Amino acid sequence: MSGFAAIGECMIELSGANGDQWRMGFAGDTLNTTWYVRALTDPDFAVDYVTAFGDDPFSVKQRTFLRDNGINTAHSPTTVGARPGLYAITLTGAERSFTYWRNDAAARHLADDPEALAKSLDGRQIIYFSGITMGILSPRSRQNVLNAVSNARRQGSRIVFDANYRPRLWENTETAKQVLSNAFHVTDIALPTFPDENALFGDATPADTANRIASYGVREIVVKDGTDPALVVTGDTRKEVPASRAKAVDTTGAGDSFNGGYIAARLANLDPVTAAVHAHKVAARVVEFHGALAPMDAARKAFKA
Repeated sequence: MSGFAAIGECMIELSGANGDQWRMGFAGDTLNTTWYVRALTDPDFAVDYVTAFGDDPFSVKQRTFLRDNGINTAHSPTTVGARPGLYAITLTGAERSFTYWRNDAAARHLADDPEALAKSLDGRQIIYFSGITMGILSPRSRQNVLNAVSNARRQGSRIVFDANYRPRLWENTETAKQVLSNAFHVTDIALPTFPDENALFGDATPADTANRIASYGVREIVVKDGTDPALVVTGDTRKEVPASRAKAVDTTGAGDSFNGGYIAARLANLDPVTAAVHAHKVAARVVEFHGALAPMDAARKAFKA
């Protein structure tokens, strides 16, 4: 087993508004995590982003952007007539809000071909996906993803999942609860965010979130909670890890970069508590930049600090 693969949606990101001037980039929750895994692992370590692309000029730019930054795309399909989703970030201080245009996004078709998806995940040391990945898909494609990661897990891959609950992506709360719970059941490392879990499942505390997810059979859990400590639960260990201080200008991608830092640390065989310390350092540095993708060099320096 070697290499890392994430499953999800690469979107066009509009950020850094200055009047009517916007900066265009590419981002998306699992892509953001992939970016930081790429930044924090050896250059010869295989990192792939598994998605679906359109056949438009922006999709070509997406592929070029990923390739130029050392991120491969495995057997990701091209969907004729589709195009990337798009979102714009607006800021109030350092806090962000998003406006999305994604109804005909190519990534909605990333799991239409179960055989191609299985090939993309074959032999991976770690596979990562999220509730946003599941939320954008049809019911059949959601099941295709669960089948693919379950099969990969049986072959020895470790599955990492962040529920990343976004209400607007789901038909209703009951569907979201069922699908996300099913995903946790095939997960080895869970990286949930407490406010999301509180909103969907009504967990009163991060400890409640950890206990519920542990009941699904997950053995390694890190409950993120913004600038509050992260709760690490694994085996007999239950420890709060304080967040690192930051001069935040944009909190976009904070949790995703934490996930990337944590995964990279675990790939380096650091223990879960130490991995969370390094992940906090990465997230604190990332929020000091506008947009979801901070420079890779800045993330590396924070990770090693």
